[in-house]
Amino acid sequence: MIVIQIAEELASIDFGPPIDPVLLHRAAREVMDYIGGDMDVDITIILTDDAQIYELNKKYRGIDAPTDVLSFPSGDTDPDSNRLYLGDVVISYPRAQAQAEAGGHLIEAELQLLVVHGVLHLSGYDHVEEQGKSRMRAAQAEILVLLGCDIAPPHL
Repeated sequence: MIVIQIAEELASIDFGPPIDPVLLHRAAREVMDYIGGDMDVDITIILTDDAQIYELNKKYRGIDAPTDVLSFPSGDTDPDSNRLYLGDVVISYPRAQAQAEAGGHLIEAELQLLVVHGVLHLSGYDHVEEQGKSRMRAAQAEILVLLGCDIAPPHL
């Protein structure tokens, strides 16, 4: 099950068009299909503001700045459902909006890119080493094409 949560802090932000959770859900599912992963997993995707993602980035990564997306892998199994909880993907909506404007594409495309990036991290992809960067960059590009998402993934 993929759960999409929109933080209350976003209530004061002018979104423009409403966020379509179906696009975000589809992006997460496409990652799982791409990697051949078991869809009997749970993932939470949280849209929040810069202040909250700043705090999370500082607390968990020691980085004193906001960012666009953070992934928190879990790997725990729910004892009631026996489903794997893959983890959380936290996205800064204001940062995604700014990146979409700077890149000249729709916010929906940016959000899909960030979901893909985050779920790839939950699935074990990383871009610390050069080999991992190439693998993750290729996966992102292929998944975005499968989604019909008109955006070039950023350099990692």
